[in-house]
Amino acid sequence: MDFARPPCQYRRFSHIIAGEDRQMTEQEKYMREAIRQAKKAWALDEVPIGCVIVFDGKIIARGYNRRNTDRNTLSHAELNAIKKASKKLGDWRLEGCTMYVTLEPCQMCAGAIVQARIDEVVIGSMNPKAGCAGSVLNLLDIPQFNHQVKITRGILQEECSALLSDFFRELRKRKKEQKKDTL
Repeated sequence: MDFARPPCQYRRFSHIIAGEDRQMTEQEKYMREAIRQAKKAWALDEVPIGCVIVFDGKIIARGYNRRNTDRNTLSHAELNAIKKASKKLGDWRLEGCTMYVTLEPCQMCAGAIVQARIDEVVIGSMNPKAGCAGSVLNLLDIPQFNHQVKITRGILQEECSALLSDFFRELRKRKKEQKKDTL
């Protein structure tokens, strides 16, 4: 198999895919799975956001954005993963868990993360328009809350950002073509 030109749209990351740069870290391994989840959202024409929750070194839950598919504003990647993780562990408290998410959580998801008592959130790309883990505000580290969450930012940031940029570029192009067709 020729890794110089991978059969995916992320050719600029071929050196990473080929493993030429360095050994993949644990954080990168889990973020890659979150990216795979985000691609599932894209396949449904959803904003490509993916998430995994890890406990004791194992992925216990996966989620991706399904808002339009489910016609439900609560169907964010993080909330879908939290629901699955709670079911898997048999508890709403997800203490000892780490969440890996491709885009900084919004206010709703950040609130759920605090309420679920997740220990750490690892973020791929920051969200300057709606991020609530440091971009717009930080709901994960408010001392007055009963729980604070450790935050790690920028894991596979380029890939996570490219996935979103490419999705929205394609969406704008499709909308422009649809508009042309109706004229």
